[in-house]
This record gives sequence, structure tokens and C-alpha cells, in this order.
Amino acid sequence: MATNDTFDFKAGADIFSPKDLIQLGRPGAGVANSAGDLAFVSYSQYSFEEKKNSKALYVVPLTQPGITPLKISLPNGGEAFWLDGRTLGHVVENDGKLDLLAVEVQFNGNATQAAVTSGSKEPLRLGSFPTTTATNFVFSAQDGQLVFSDNVYEDGKLETIKSQDEAWENRGTTALVYDETYERHWDTWAGPKTTKLFSVSLVQDPDHQWHFGDKFVNLLEGTKHASPVEPFGGTDDFGVAHGKVIYTTKDAELPLAWHTKQDVYIVNVDGGNRKELTGGEHGAVHSPVLSPDGKKAAWLQLDLDGYESDRAKIVIYDLEKDIRYTLTQAWDRSPDTLAFGKSGSDFLYFTAGDEARIKTFVLPIPPTPESSTTTPDLAAKYTTPVTLTSGPAAGGLQTLSNGRILVSQSSLTSPNDIYLISGLKGLEKTIQQNNDPVTFNGNATQFTQLTKDQLAGKNLSPGENIWFKGANDRDVQGWIVKPPGFKSGEEKKWPIVLLIHGGPQGAWEDQWSTRWNPNVFAQQGYFVVAINPTGSTTFGQDFVDGITQDWGGKPFVDLQAGWKYVLDSYPEVDADRAVAAGASWGGYAINWIQGHPELGFNFKALVCHDGVFDARYNGFSTDELFFFNHDHGGRPWDPAAKEDLAKFDPSNFVDKWGTPQLIFHGSKDFRLPETEGIGAFHVLQQLGIPSRLVIFPDENHWVQNQGNSLKWHYEIFRWFDKYVGQKQ
Repeated sequence: MATNDTFDFKAGADIFSPKDLIQLGRPGAGVANSAGDLAFVSYSQYSFEEKKNSKALYVVPLTQPGITPLKISLPNGGEAFWLDGRTLGHVVENDGKLDLLAVEVQFNGNATQAAVTSGSKEPLRLGSFPTTTATNFVFSAQDGQLVFSDNVYEDGKLETIKSQDEAWENRGTTALVYDETYERHWDTWAGPKTTKLFSVSLVQDPDHQWHFGDKFVNLLEGTKHASPVEPFGGTDDFGVAHGKVIYTTKDAELPLAWHTKQDVYIVNVDGGNRKELTGGEHGAVHSPVLSPDGKKAAWLQLDLDGYESDRAKIVIYDLEKDIRYTLTQAWDRSPDTLAFGKSGSDFLYFTAGDEARIKTFVLPIPPTPESSTTTPDLAAKYTTPVTLTSGPAAGGLQTLSNGRILVSQSSLTSPNDIYLISGLKGLEKTIQQNNDPVTFNGNATQFTQLTKDQLAGKNLSPGENIWFKGANDRDVQGWIVKPPGFKSGEEKKWPIVLLIHGGPQGAWEDQWSTRWNPNVFAQQGYFVVAINPTGSTTFGQDFVDGITQDWGGKPFVDLQAGWKYVLDSYPEVDADRAVAAGASWGGYAINWIQGHPELGFNFKALVCHDGVFDARYNGFSTDELFFFNHDHGGRPWDPAAKEDLAKFDPSNFVDKWGTPQLIFHGSKDFRLPETEGIGAFHVLQQLGIPSRLVIFPDENHWVQNQGNSLKWHYEIFRWFDKYVGQKQ
């Protein structure tokens, strides 16, 4: 064991260090124009030297790969969307309000001289919003309407926000008073404002002049509805087409903290003729979309109220026949992003996780049943999605003209780049002509490589799949990421780290991460193991549900089995130089391992980030009470929960703790309050176990500030090096 406290990261031209990760450019998802010949990608990049996060847009031609994108710097940040095929709308703060600018681009699509350039005109100011907090802009050129969200007071007016903000700040007290939950959520104490959707006219006249209206319509006025749904809702919570806005909102008649039920509504873009499309008992609802022909709507719906990780099923609503039915009742995966085919309402494209990869699929939409049903009698071709991409992780799906879709994909070795999948007109025709499921033989063409130069020579590992038998003799998947220089059969023994994911209903996927990045651990010289135990998503709903009321059971049978498999299969690693780290439920797992040495991992050091220490206390203190109530069988005082806690609360087993442990916690973490980390630290200190507590007063459940992220990485690798680093 190294005894001195000095420590430096491994660094160099061929090493992807934590600092490299933080300073690497971060591309967003691609957004195509209406013609489908250009897309823009939002992009940010932090510099420690300048202590600045620079924002930009890259405009990318989609006619052929290899054309150099146009970079548009955004020194003042802001949000962008397409106004037309050659004009971007850019909303940016200016002098206490938000200005809407029109930014022109030019594209020469000549096959031999193709180029995209800045327009000849300077950005043109079209108008202003009366606040600085408007966001989530969706423009419908067909309707001449811009829809967006903002947080407003009880009067629902944008124009009074500024004066009411000032009155609130000068109210003469800092007291916050609550009569119902949420009193706080994620990282924010609830205030007097609510998130609402607004529309405003935005039209282009025959002379191609833009006109931005001055009347902002509150689309949720007169309701208790809040949309997008906080804390993570955005443009995927609503859609606009054919003069209608479809949106999802939590059921305001139910206590928000222990219910997940959401409903879908449709309303005219001017705020009239509101109608609920959902019905009966169900759970959360996500990603509502309208078909291009205005005939159908679709969304993702969970059956169980109070369970955020239930299987998401696609629901189709025939707006002409007023009939609702479930499309994927028989498919044991949870779709994510939805998009109707560009030609109408005959096909639905979507992404979904499948065995630790996020893939792209398509399904034909069947004839509408005679009546609403959750179990329609459908032919096989309507129940077996056709796989379009099998990896890496796909997102930001957008259907385009001429049988194409745009997706953004990331992997263990790269952040987002945009890809185009073509030939879907022929696929749709083949599907329609066959009663049995068909296979897509096309592929995705890459159109950007925005971080290629920054990653050149870093030799990141693509990861390797491992499979082994876990609890109940079930096949369990994991990843191994080998350090640079690893050679099979060599005598050198590598230190090994087990990374344990949070959720617990989450997964290690072939996807880029800016926080828990397996390649960063590997590049610091560790053989990385990342297992997807019982409770992990993308392997079927029964596997997800298997962790319910069994947090300390089957998942650890899986982790033990996977750990043994790796040690038996890779003699190059040194089991005497083993460490482990986890966050959230992964932090629970670290605290659980501490109290159960009989599991036999024999870790020499542990890292717990924002983890559960006292599970019972968490049932009282967490913001989203529904999570505890579901996973532990009831409220903390209910008999089933009390029985569960007696078995699976880490604080019950502190007398067996003995491994050196580093603890992180954010003071703005309301999912798992900071006293969880402080409590575990106090135990370690009183037992005389080497320990360190790192508190981030300004962080929530994640570490997002760049300087804090570097400190986070430094403390982890310093801690590991202290206990399993090369002996001096």
C-alpha cells in the first residue's frame, strides 16, 4: 500500500485522462430541417485554461457524408430550432429578456463542390419574449406557431413574471411554507411558480419577411396542469401538428410525491377544445406525438401508478374514431423516443433498450380496432418490431422525407454523432406486403465525427460482452473494459474495479458517459468490470421487477457470480488489488457489501457516491416517495416494508464494516439527502475505519460542475491508488 498522499493522474498524448473527459466536446442530438438536407447539432466544450464553457452549433449537410460542417459560435449560449430549410431561430438572453434571432445559412449541394456556409445577412432580431426563462421551443411552420414552456405565477401570465419575481424576493422573509408535496424535488425547493406551455404566432409573409406575434397564449390556462413534467421534462413531453398541441401532465388530483400517474391531453394551438386522450388507471406517460396527417396520436404508457420503472408500452389513439389501443402489449421491452413515419400514420419508429444496447425499430400501425382495448388481436407483423440499428446507443430519432430517419448515436468510445438510415420506403412496402415479420438489411451512415480529433490516439476500448449464470440460473450480462497495454497471458497483474450502476432500474450500456465513464477508469490502469444484475433494464420486465423487495438478494448473487466469472476467466487481473465504486443504488450496494464480508469480494477500498445508508430514513426523507413505497413494499411503517427493511437496510449491519471507504455527497441531493453520506461517514470514523467524506454543497444527485468533476475523479483515483496502487 502506498503511504504518501501525493497523487497524480496518469496522463499523456495516448491516455484519456479525467481532464480530457471533462474538456472533450459534448455534441447533442442532431435536428434536421423540414427538407431533411441539413441538420444542426448543439455543441459545448469546457476549457480549464479559460475556465469557460463555449457553446456552438454545427450545421451538417445530409446529402452526402464527408462535407465539412459549418460551425456557428454562440458566445451567449441560447437555444436553436429551424424556422425554415435555410434559417435557424436562435433564442438568446439580451438585456433582461430573450430575443428571437433569425440566422441564415447557405448550402451548395453540388456533388463536387458541396459546402455549407454562413448566410450573407447578419442575424435578424424578430422579437422578444418578456422573460429570461422561456425554453423548450418547438416551431410548427405549418401552423405558424411557436410553442414553448415557462414558469409562471398563479395568474399564468408571462408579462408579470419579472415584477412578481421581484416581489417574491423582497417579501421580507425566506420562509417557504407547504401544505402538500412536493415541497422539494430533485435539487429545488418548490416555489410559487408552475411550468406551463405557451404559443405565439410566428409566420413568414410572401416576401419572406418573418413576423413574431405579441400575444402569448397560455395553453394550460384554467387547469392545474403542469407541462413539461419536472424535473427532467422537455420537448419530449409535448408535440405540435395540424393546429393541435399534445402534451402530458401529472394527474394534479393525486398527491404528486407518491403517485406517478400522468395523463395525455390534446388542445388547439390557440388554447381551445381541450380533450383528455388517456383513460382509466395507469402510471406515467411519456413522449406523446401526433402523426403528420393529424389522424393519430401515440405515447408511451406504464401500467402501474407509483412505479417509475414499469414496462413502457406504446399506445395508439385514433383521433377520428376516438379509439385507444395498446400496440406493444406482447413485446417485452420498453420503447423510448417515438416518431411517426413522415408520410402519415401507417408506421411508427422508436428506440428501445435491448440487452445493454439502445436500438432503433419500426412497427406498422394496424387497422384501428372496433373499440378501445389494451389487448388487441394483432397479426405477428404488428407485434414484432423490425430492428433498424443494433448499436451503439441511439437517440434523438427524427423521421425525414424520402424514407430516411436521423438518429444520434454514442458508444463506450465516443459521444454523439449523427447517422442517417435510408431505404425505409422499400422496407415499409415490404412490411405491408408480408404477413410475417421481415428483416431490414440496410445500415446507418455516419455524417459527423465531431470529437474524432480530440480522441485520436487515445485507444479507447469498445468494451467486451460477458455472459454468465446468475440468480435462478438466469443469464446475466456485463461489460469488461481492459486497460491500455493489456495482453492475454501476461504475467503482469492488473488492479480490478467493479463499477455498480444506480437506479437500481438502470443499466451499463454501450453508451458514452460524462460522469461514470468506464474508459476513464481503464485508462488509469484498472481492469473494469460493469455488471447488469437483477433490476437492470433492457433485459425484460421480469428481470427489472426481480429487485423489488429484494435489494440485498438476487442482485448480489449476480454480482458474486459475475465477479467469480471474471476472476476465473482473466488470470491477468490481481484479485488482491480489487476495489469497487457505485452511486445511488450502486452506493447502496457499496454500503451493503461493507456489512456483508461473507459475500467474499475482498475489496481493499470502496467508493460510495450519494448512496443509501439508512434505507428506512430514506423512505421518510426522499422527494419521490413512490419510489421507496414500491421497491420496499409500502411506506416505512407498513408491515411488508418493515420486514423488507429488517433484511435489507445497510445501517443494520454496520457492526461488520471494515473496509476503507471514500464517500461523496451533494448537499442539493433531495433524492438521497446528504445525511445519508454523513451518517455512513460517522459510522466509519467511530469504528476507526480509514475513511474520507467529500461534500459538494452546490451539487445534486450528480456532479456537473467541471471543477467539481475533476476533484471527484482525483479523490477516487487517489483513494484507489492508496490501497491498490503499485507498491513503492
